[in-house]
Amino acid sequence: MFKFDCIVVGAGHAGVEAAVAASRLGAKVALMTLNIENIALMPCNPAVGGPAKSNLVREIDALGGIMGRITDETYMQLKMLNSSKGPAVRALRAQSDKILYKLKMREFIESEENIKIIQTQVVDLIIENNIIKGVIDELGVEYFSPTVILTTGTSLNGKIFIGLKSFSAGRLAERAAVGLSDALVKAGFPIKRLKTGTPARVDSRTINYSKLQIQPPDSIDKYGTYNFFSFRKEKCFRPQVPCYLTRTTEITHKIIKDNLDKSPLYSGLIHGIGPRYCPSIEDKVVRFKDNPSHHIFIEPEGEKTYETYVQGFSTSLPIDVQFKMLRSLPGLENVSVIKPAYAVEYDSVPAVELTRSLMTKKIKGLFLAGQINGTSGYEEAAAQGLIAGINASLYIQNKEFFEPERKSSYIGTLIDDLITKDLLEPYRMLTSRSEYRLILRSDNADFRLMETGYKLGLVKEEDIQRFRFKKENIEKEIENLKTFKIAANSKNKEIMNKLGQNFEIGQSAYQLIKRPDVDYFLIQELGYKPNFSVDDIYLKKEIEEQVEILIKYQGYIERQENQVNISDKLEKIKIPDDIDFMEIKQISTETKELLNKIKPKTLAQASRIGGVKPADISVLMVLIESGKIRKKIV
Repeated sequence: MFKFDCIVVGAGHAGVEAAVAASRLGAKVALMTLNIENIALMPCNPAVGGPAKSNLVREIDALGGIMGRITDETYMQLKMLNSSKGPAVRALRAQSDKILYKLKMREFIESEENIKIIQTQVVDLIIENNIIKGVIDELGVEYFSPTVILTTGTSLNGKIFIGLKSFSAGRLAERAAVGLSDALVKAGFPIKRLKTGTPARVDSRTINYSKLQIQPPDSIDKYGTYNFFSFRKEKCFRPQVPCYLTRTTEITHKIIKDNLDKSPLYSGLIHGIGPRYCPSIEDKVVRFKDNPSHHIFIEPEGEKTYETYVQGFSTSLPIDVQFKMLRSLPGLENVSVIKPAYAVEYDSVPAVELTRSLMTKKIKGLFLAGQINGTSGYEEAAAQGLIAGINASLYIQNKEFFEPERKSSYIGTLIDDLITKDLLEPYRMLTSRSEYRLILRSDNADFRLMETGYKLGLVKEEDIQRFRFKKENIEKEIENLKTFKIAANSKNKEIMNKLGQNFEIGQSAYQLIKRPDVDYFLIQELGYKPNFSVDDIYLKKEIEEQVEILIKYQGYIERQENQVNISDKLEKIKIPDDIDFMEIKQISTETKELLNKIKPKTLAQASRIGGVKPADISVLMVLIESGKIRKKIV
């Protein structure tokens, strides 16, 4: 008999984070995968980060997760997006070495003593009295565990489409997971079909790069370094490479329009709903018919391979049509295709079936994370995997779940959105999804979450001490800036006048740094002496950048913190357990059904359910505070 504390089904980005988190918190983990060679595979673009997604990666790192540090070890290009804008929307993006990333991730997992990797296909769940007991694989072998985390990605009854041809597969050249969907249905879970897709991979040696627009990586900054994802001290300097930009043409659009009848999406073969924010190229051409051209990025997949990714060119049209489409792009007139583009349709479980811990409402001990919950993206999957792994371990220990809140993190926002909104399409994290994005910046993820990660047992002692040193010196430095006076002497006047700024009366360094175009380097040129000394250049950079942000955006930050305080009032109003919402006469039947389906724990959570109106929340508040709300009669 095989016994574990936690079984993780699937070894993609959700699975590896779940397995590592659970194992580091003391659980004996079985990590089950269809193919051990594809642990942490990036089946689509080998890129990490970008708007909102970089916040998730930094939060994963602050909590003790691994995506950020592996990305920092395997990047081919680092680029800070929106660098000229405010800190709330700045986003680090890395183009990773696809092969190196999965090798480093596997190496990391194999170094964890509590994780046992098993290559097999899980086809059934062992459930007794609505409590998970384990899983059964395709050979009939039973594995027992009080917790199971399903992170099946696109494998669950996966079906690939290329033109009007289709076949069973979760990813190209990898079989689908068959049987587990039936087990979920048998356990009472509804199943939804979703769809995603990926572009072709082409041979970089057959691309005429002279016709493409170069997209260089970030240069070394004024501190002599780059921006990284991980807050850990160790950094890795790697040679960086450029990406490139081309565009679709009128010919491209004509080829697509002339062949829409061969698209499984438009011929009705695909029934799953695809991600709105990552549409296929044929979808773009149809939906945005007045747009004469679309950006297409040409991005390398690895340092030691000529396989190249054609970002923005996802399609499910037949291979011969794909060839014509690709060769209509400037610079790709003679391109050779290594792997065709394809669409994949797969099963998922509506995330409203979950609690904030990511444990299912129906089956105790069963957790779901990643694309099975209807999300899209490596970062979203990794964030869910981390939370599921933490909570599986806490469940075994009979401890209170860790349930991050909207006000504390993008991870909390992601999970709250999933469990309160009956989503119709794959969910992608966007900065606009967070009402608190100014205080949930990627640069301060350690301030928001690292102490929590340490208390949970995932953040190492050396890392928390580094963070505490950083925090202490930021506080000291802000006070020092308030008391340090910058003289309005002739030298300083000349420096400020060159910036077009008037400087006739001496001011504190604190007041000066609030001005536009004034940064830490400039006030030191004006005579300021920092109140801290540190040899770690990355730590020095983090302290100075954080001080600058906190001072420059003080008013905006305080305003958003006041919003949080107002929202907290609704969060503190708990909805009693086992309420029969159908008995409440003052709200509509539609609202009653939504509330009964999702079973919100607080008024704030109820207010975020799609279809629940502010008037409904007011009714609930009055009934709860008056004690008139009725419990369900069992």
